[in-house]
Amino acid sequence: MSTDYTSLVVVVSGPGGVGKSTIVEKLVARDTQLWLSRSWTTRERRQGEALDAYNFVSRKDFEDNIASGGFLEWTDFLGNYYGTPTPNPPKGRDTVLEIEVDGAQQVKRINVRALLLFVLPPSRQEQKARLRGRGDPDPKVEKRLRKAEEEEPVGRAIADYVIVNDDLDSTVEEMSRIIAYERKQRTAS
Repeated sequence: MSTDYTSLVVVVSGPGGVGKSTIVEKLVARDTQLWLSRSWTTRERRQGEALDAYNFVSRKDFEDNIASGGFLEWTDFLGNYYGTPTPNPPKGRDTVLEIEVDGAQQVKRINVRALLLFVLPPSRQEQKARLRGRGDPDPKVEKRLRKAEEEEPVGRAIADYVIVNDDLDSTVEEMSRIIAYERKQRTAS
């Protein structure tokens, strides 16, 4: 990744079911200076999930990309690989990474100036309802909730900002203000 810190790397992370994808989609649509780096995964596409939610790839393709050093970060999460290919944003655009907590830790080690926004659900009950609402089967929901319990203290510890997604529009507005503030701070320094 470039050491040119004039552009911002925004990491949106949090447990499954907090609304990361929806938030990021709205952020990128709202702010033309943001560019989303599309993650890869080996998991199956959920029913109704957008075809471009991820680059859905085979384990072999993913492992070949690991072997060639093609990822900025990657992790094995609940039996599936997830990873961010080394980003190549258009000139003058800020990069947005929508990634798991493990990946956020990796990015922060590589780029200490990356802006980490950690998203939480308003409650575990709401998180459970969101996971079910997107079609996750009950055993997977329970695994994700257990994983969230492990991820939350780590995410809070590494985050620059912690945001509770209790209202989508308010969350997007809050993140937009944070990004604008951080851009201004980094331009001034």
